[in-house]
Amino acid sequence: MNIADLSQMVLRPITFLGLWSCILLIADLWVPKDRKDITGWFALLGLVSTGIVVAYTTGAEPVAMNGMVKADGFAYMLYWIFLLVSSLTVLLSISYIKKNNIDRGEFFSLILFATIGMMGMAMANDMIVVFVALEVLSIPLYVLAGYLRGKSESEEAAMKYFLLGAFASAFLVYGIALVYGATGTTNLEAINATIQSGVTSNTYLYGGIALILVGLGFKVATVPFHMWTPDVYEGAPSVVTAFFSVGAKAGGFAALLRVVYVAFEPLTADWAPAIAILAALTMIFGNISAITQTSIKRMLAYSSIAHAGYILMAGVAGGLGELTNQAAAAAAFYLVGYAFTNMGTWGIVMAVEKEANTNNEISAFAGLGKKRPLLAMSMVVLMLSLTGLPPTIGFVGKFYIFMASIEAGYLWLALVGVITSLISAYYYLRVIVVMYMQDGDVEAQTPWTLQLAVLGTTAATFIFGIWPQALLEFGNNLIAGVF
Repeated sequence: MNIADLSQMVLRPITFLGLWSCILLIADLWVPKDRKDITGWFALLGLVSTGIVVAYTTGAEPVAMNGMVKADGFAYMLYWIFLLVSSLTVLLSISYIKKNNIDRGEFFSLILFATIGMMGMAMANDMIVVFVALEVLSIPLYVLAGYLRGKSESEEAAMKYFLLGAFASAFLVYGIALVYGATGTTNLEAINATIQSGVTSNTYLYGGIALILVGLGFKVATVPFHMWTPDVYEGAPSVVTAFFSVGAKAGGFAALLRVVYVAFEPLTADWAPAIAILAALTMIFGNISAITQTSIKRMLAYSSIAHAGYILMAGVAGGLGELTNQAAAAAAFYLVGYAFTNMGTWGIVMAVEKEANTNNEISAFAGLGKKRPLLAMSMVVLMLSLTGLPPTIGFVGKFYIFMASIEAGYLWLALVGVITSLISAYYYLRVIVVMYMQDGDVEAQTPWTLQLAVLGTTAATFIFGIWPQALLEFGNNLIAGVF
């Protein structure tokens, strides 16, 4: 590998954001303690600038580092999702961390470092890169989960996430080792070629695939690897939980789909039924568990588990020719819709919180419809989108995910998705009932940055629900022919 190979244009977005993150971390030392919003605005500028670099890099030679990374259309589509989620997180954080006296500038650098990890997972074409990128994503998240220093629930969330995350990483590494032992390579495309040639040890190979699914299943919170989710989501600062629920999940799915679509494509008939069962269990457990929750944060945690099941439905189309590209585009579209919807929802949760991790009962939203009608109407649109009802982007996303599952021959899985979506209507619509049909003394705090994020995501949820063609065509054009 020579220096020219390392400096190819394909690496410029991730290199640019990495340098910006390091400079921001050092520059923050000169920012006054009561003006950490300045650091936040520079973090947002860095993310926007990275988006410009991505736009100019799209279409460049996709492979770098001797084939270890591959920034194809699938990676670029996910880049936009990651930058969107991180930008919304920073926008929500500027007022949140000041309100809760946790305005320390390294917060924003940690968000940017986690974004670098996500981008690395999207472009990984080698198992080693998958693991390194996963750790770059995970370590900042462990710190962010415990950012409410002195609050036992936040420290507990960080410790649980760290211990279980390390345990899951061990599964992933062991799985990679077994696949390497079976195929003699860690490159995804080389693994595919070796499997097709028949020169493998099936015992090691299937064991490795199972362990890799466990490791990545933890990151995206599929059943039965979801145990950490409710406690971590409840204990972490709400703005961090919002980032967990979308960003970390999108990063995990970026790696999971690329691994199964590329490396293990010849064995689709073997692993696709297992993924279908995991998806069904995740949708059923997540939605049924959410029904009994009285805390909005725990309800959204179980909701996040359920949505992981819906996205996982796209995995069953791996190795089925052009349908694989359609399924990847459907998964990407669903992630975009979920990003808009969930980030907006968590923004409203932050508005109702009096201080971090308080006032999080669903009953705390009582009277919001009368006192803050615009905020309540935004919550209505977002809850309908999470349910998957028209005319929202959530409906369109579920439609394409279900169609990909049906075309892959898994009609029963699509039926499970429809039934569990109906179940989810109970707990999502319950929030609307509380807002409009119960009286309360809710006092929502809405600084302009939070209002901008909430209203922007609500508008996008509604507009792309009515007019999804532009977003669908953008994703399809990028991903066409990738897999």
